[in-house]
Amino acid sequence: MVSRVRVWLNRTYAENVFFMDQLRRNPGDRAVEIHATHGDPDSPVLAAADTAELEPEGLSPAGYVEFALDVCARRAIDVFVPRLHQAAIVAHRAEFEAVGTALLAPPPEAVAVFHDKVIAYEAVQAIGVPVPPWWRVRCAEELVAAVEELEAGGHKACFKPASGAGGVGFRVITRAPFSLLHLGGFPTPYVQLDLVLEALRQADEPVDWLVMPRLEQPEVSVDCLTGRDNVVRMAIGRTKNGRRRGFTLHEQFVEPARRIAEGFGLHHLSNIQFRMFGEQPVLMDVNTRPAGGLHQLSLCGVNAPWAAVRLALGDDPGEIVPPFLGQDYTVVSAPRQLRPVAVPAQRRAEDAAPVLPAVPAPAPVGSGSPAQALPL
Repeated sequence: MVSRVRVWLNRTYAENVFFMDQLRRNPGDRAVEIHATHGDPDSPVLAAADTAELEPEGLSPAGYVEFALDVCARRAIDVFVPRLHQAAIVAHRAEFEAVGTALLAPPPEAVAVFHDKVIAYEAVQAIGVPVPPWWRVRCAEELVAAVEELEAGGHKACFKPASGAGGVGFRVITRAPFSLLHLGGFPTPYVQLDLVLEALRQADEPVDWLVMPRLEQPEVSVDCLTGRDNVVRMAIGRTKNGRRRGFTLHEQFVEPARRIAEGFGLHHLSNIQFRMFGEQPVLMDVNTRPAGGLHQLSLCGVNAPWAAVRLALGDDPGEIVPPFLGQDYTVVSAPRQLRPVAVPAQRRAEDAAPVLPAVPAPAPVGSGSPAQALPL
């Protein structure tokens, strides 16, 4: 009898409810139990899991590693997919392996390279992957110099934190004066240069921004699965052009993504994003974790989460080629259930993480009845 696989996702994006769905719908019908932790009691990932608990707040990275090791030992976790405090966790891989847990994450050296976008751009440029022009900015004067140089070349300037994820802090610079026109319609990423400069001059500390030209669509996110032997098993591009989404295996995107994943040892799942600078695709960002949209690969016949779990457990899935690319699609939201008991989100770090009540796991698409949640 094949044993169950116990997978833990720590504080992660709501979209990873689909990651969890795909693990349960694995082609081999292997039993998978999913544990989830989060700081928000209303996170849908908690309701989608078989067992769940709230994470203690205020832990340092080192304290979080201790918490994670305890969870893995206590819950008999086979595969841990860390997002929060990933860098600290992967530095202790041997300790997790000692309690029987495989980390579905790259080694610390790879995580460190791509934590800082300036270091990342310099590193990938050194192996021949095109990047956009960029400036590291810490003060108002440096921002003005970068913006003026970009505008002289006919580009719109934008900025984002040198370290960050998920598009947080991304803004596009405009010189149009603030007026009532900017208060109509929906908020946009555009921000007035004079307002940014005033904020910088009044700030108590320098910023750490990457300034670059606003890149054009299509945006192509290449989802990669790489073994610890640095060989890519899967590299599939997801295209985005406005609402329209699709898939691509075009070498202008897949080849540089493979070069990055193999060259820097981005083991397990990573996501490498490109946009257009003129007629050339250039690197936009590298995520050393599964992308929130990874589940979309199911539309071209690929179950990437399950392939990644297999690889983490030493069961090599081999080369993964989509059997078809399918038609273009768009993305819409759908309701997800929450756990029925409200738990205060703010707690002291020393409080024990409370266990949340079980709820039925969501039914796989097309099935007649929901999976039964296991007792906590």
